[in-house]
Amino acid sequence: MNAGAGAVRCFKGTARVAAPDPGHRGIAYGDGLFETMRVQAGAVPWWDAHWARLALGAARLGIALPDAAFARAQAGALFADGGDGVLKLVVARGGIARGYAPQAGAPPAWQLSRHPLPAPPAAGLRLHWCDTRLALQPALAGIKHCNRLEQVLARAECDAAGCDEGLVRDTEGFVVSATAANLFVLRGGRWSTPPVDRCGVAGVCRARLLPALHAQEARLSVADVEGADAVFLCNAVRGILPVASLGSRRWPPADDALAAARRALAHSHPGQER
Repeated sequence: MNAGAGAVRCFKGTARVAAPDPGHRGIAYGDGLFETMRVQAGAVPWWDAHWARLALGAARLGIALPDAAFARAQAGALFADGGDGVLKLVVARGGIARGYAPQAGAPPAWQLSRHPLPAPPAAGLRLHWCDTRLALQPALAGIKHCNRLEQVLARAECDAAGCDEGLVRDTEGFVVSATAANLFVLRGGRWSTPPVDRCGVAGVCRARLLPALHAQEARLSVADVEGADAVFLCNAVRGILPVASLGSRRWPPADDALAAARRALAHSHPGQER
């Protein structure tokens, strides 16, 4: 039987296990990394880019990764029916001993899970300025580590405000991203996106769009964003998400400005062609 939505496969090294160990360091400390990938007709077009970011994070944190070919084969087995969906890969540092000190030589604890695609938004997103700030920590900047409490708190603010998403700033007041997406703004005919050298996630979709749009990395203030000619969010699962409002600021549909970006994404990922 083919695996359907909600299917999960758990491993310790190359050994398949029934469930994560209760002492799993990813659960206890957020000591791990994850990737969330869009699957199109059973394939992951951006697999190599996701794995490269995962490997960068693993090297920085000193976490062992599972064998890449084995992990990809297991991911393919979850989508053996050729369906579309979302694939989530979580890799935690091995070892279950209590305490922060890593256990040398322990095989990684990791899992793959299959999920349905989120529904596309019916209209441009309504954004909220989040009060929760992102701490400056260059050692963790750019990578997709498992400690996401800042994003959890910020996302709760969005829900309380009745908005679709929220923009978060760092502790110095510069705009970093949305809670679960990167940010691009159009100013003076040029796209810009905040750097992620001190906090935030270097998104796989963001990496595709930087050269495609000839975009620049620039530290952005609240005024820079609110004064932009157009704004969109992006991530690897949902692609490009136009923004309609941010508090009292409203933007008309920017179809011409976004068309080139959507075409660029569709060349490398057919699931983003919309």
